[in-house]
Amino acid sequence: MRRMIAAVIATALATPAAAALSGFYDSAERINTILASSDVANAVRQAPIGAISNTGTRKDGASEWQVRTQECDLTVYLVPILPEGPGKTTYRVEVPGTCE
Repeated sequence: MRRMIAAVIATALATPAAAALSGFYDSAERINTILASSDVANAVRQAPIGAISNTGTRKDGASEWQVRTQECDLTVYLVPILPEGPGKTTYRVEVPGTCE
């Protein structure tokens, strides 16, 4: 019995863990996704960004973010894309409007 428990523990320790990113790194992943989006850049008409803030969660689970420039506040949504196995969650940007 002890050998079986030891074997299970050894196997568990040898298998890569499916750990989530810390809150800091997940936030950085989200902000980088927003900054890397050409749709966001075009929606704010290439204006300098003053702030990016998380402002809530949509009913379907997408996180709502506000991209602030001198000219406008643009709302964008990040839809989570879960990995098929161990790995980090990535995000797809939805830009429902533009700065006018």
